Amino acid sequence: MTDKTPTKRDETPKTVPGDKERNSPWPGYGASSVTAAGDNPNPNTAKLMEEVVDKGNMTLALRRVEKNRGAPGIDGMTTEALCPYLKTHWPKLKEALLNGAYKPNPVRAVEIPKPGNKGTRTLGIPTVVDRLIQQAVHQILSPIFDSSFSESSYGFRPGRSAHMAVRQSQNHVANGKRWVVDIDLEKFFDRVNHDILMARIARKVKDKRLLLLIRRYLQSGVMRDGLESSKAEGTPQGGPLSPLLSNILLDDLDKELERRGHAFSRYADDCNIYVKSRKAGERTLKSITSFLEKKLKLKVNQEKTKVDRPFVRKFLGYSMTMHLKPLLKAAPESWGRLKGNLRESFRKGRGRNLGRFIQEDLNPILRGWVRYFKLSRVRGAFEETDSWIRRKLRCVIWRQAKRFYTRKKKLMSRGIAEERALLSAGNHRGPWWNAGASHMNEAYPKRYFDSLGLVSLFDELRRIQLTA
Repeated sequence: MTDKTPTKRDETPKTVPGDKERNSPWPGYGASSVTAAGDNPNPNTAKLMEEVVDKGNMTLALRRVEKNRGAPGIDGMTTEALCPYLKTHWPKLKEALLNGAYKPNPVRAVEIPKPGNKGTRTLGIPTVVDRLIQQAVHQILSPIFDSSFSESSYGFRPGRSAHMAVRQSQNHVANGKRWVVDIDLEKFFDRVNHDILMARIARKVKDKRLLLLIRRYLQSGVMRDGLESSKAEGTPQGGPLSPLLSNILLDDLDKELERRGHAFSRYADDCNIYVKSRKAGERTLKSITSFLEKKLKLKVNQEKTKVDRPFVRKFLGYSMTMHLKPLLKAAPESWGRLKGNLRESFRKGRGRNLGRFIQEDLNPILRGWVRYFKLSRVRGAFEETDSWIRRKLRCVIWRQAKRFYTRKKKLMSRGIAEERALLSAGNHRGPWWNAGASHMNEAYPKRYFDSLGLVSLFDELRRIQLTA
């Protein structure tokens, strides 16, 4: 597989169309110097900080931060307030970055639930100023490191995606490697050793100011309930720089797997290694666990790391069939997660207009889910889930009616005979039973929900695959 490696010229514009000095958030800048840097195939990595604060690079970083929006950090500043702030404070920020005096703010800790109600993980939200600086650093460092990354690494890289990683794993299984070593790193982002990571960055970056800035980001404190705590290990998960730092560290794992001749696919800290037998998988697991824990100081989660068949395990939400030429499908856990999200939406939608609830709450979830699982060739679960969703909507309709006479009137208005509507409305059964009964299916068939604009998972999947 070929992949165009981005250059600095790809990442940073030479000029910013329509950017006039009087409207610029970068006071004191003259012409951008990034053109010369972009034309140099071997940039002087001892002077990278000048490229970081270059006008063109900072403007691109600002646009990306504003586009991504996101929650404010500990100072409460929003992305909308960032540009006006820079017009006043950028000269001092630039000077501090160039002389190595800039110190990042602590990140705001936010606990987000893990899939399947398996506890929470901590997300660190930097201030918007720190997000801007991290994004600017990322844009300069990414072309330097990305060109040497493994072809089997797909996470957070330009021109690569989770779909490419899944297809790569499918190809490995189709080529006869029908056992997988599914490696799970325990709290990866919280356990990254700072010294080991900085040593790998220093292999290619010689600018001591930039190295100091990155280390300060690694060590920036975490603000929780008004109290700041320092960090001795881990990367700032939640900032623009975190994905690149994780790839830099795990590139050593990729190179070790390539040296041993293993077939593998890695997306961030999700790594699957494909072998031909269980014994080979067990040997590989033992040796790679030793490499990760001794060389990179990372901990392998022994409970979640397994040697098994690919059609039993999941990778990035996908699983496979047992065929010699396996087909991709959405894993059972992925379907469970979707239904869990939808149940929460249904609870919130009981008192709302049904059509508006479908358009504003359900459809965005369903469209996004189908777009991600568009590689699935096993469609039965899509039809089953469509049926489940319509039944849940009939539950909402039944609950909203509340009273006997209201339910009878609604059933009659939908074409149910009066006698049958009378019996159905007073059957004393629960909403779920009635939602699956013949009277509600006849009163509210699929075409009724189609008229409200409900996205059908099966129809949407078929449409995407036919137009791909």
